[in-house]
Amino acid sequence: MEPIVYHVRRIDGDYAVLTDVDGEDNPVAMALLPIDIQEGDRIIWENWSYRVEK
Repeated sequence: MEPIVYHVRRIDGDYAVLTDVDGEDNPVAMALLPIDIQEGDRIIWENWSYRVEK
């Protein structure tokens, strides 16, 4: 499975709105994301987990 790249568009309470390369929004529970994410970060989803790309 290929990694999927998202950008953190906004953090809204218990959810972060991630936008993929096609411009589709995907709300994801903050509990599933790395604790150190911020708006504007680039997130990679791979092997059933998320990581921040530095």
